Amino acid sequence: MNKRLNISSGAKWEDIVGYSRAVRIGNVIEVAGTTAIDENNQVVGSGDPYTQTKFILAKIERALVAAGATLRDVIRTRMFVTDIARWEEIGRAHGEFFRDIKPATTMVQVKSLISPELLVEIEATAVIAQ
Repeated sequence: MNKRLNISSGAKWEDIVGYSRAVRIGNVIEVAGTTAIDENNQVVGSGDPYTQTKFILAKIERALVAAGATLRDVIRTRMFVTDIARWEEIGRAHGEFFRDIKPATTMVQVKSLISPELLVEIEATAVIAQ
C-alpha cells in the first residue's frame, strides 16, 4: 500500500473545509484548487488575472516541490476563471510556466469564486515518472 502525504499551505480554509493543498499517493500528486491568496490571507493581484495566474502557479509549484515533484511532472491543469474574455492574459501566464511542458489543460468560466476579488483558480495533477 502507498503512503499518503498531505501538503498544507496554511490557508485558513484548509481546516474549515477539511482539505490539503496537495495530496501525494505513490507517484500521483493532486493539487487542490489554488487561488491568489498569500500567506497573510490577502488577495494578490486584485483585478489582474495575469498576476493572479502567475502567483497561483508559483504556489502550485511550491506544493509540488514539497511533495517531491516539479512542474515537469504536471500532466493536467484545470483553470476556473470568472471572465473568459480575459483568457489571453491567463493563458499567457500559464504558458510562461508550461510552454515546454504542455500538460493537458482546461479553462472554463465560472460565475464566481470564494471571494469576488479572485479571478482565477487552478488545479493540477502531477505524475512522477518511475
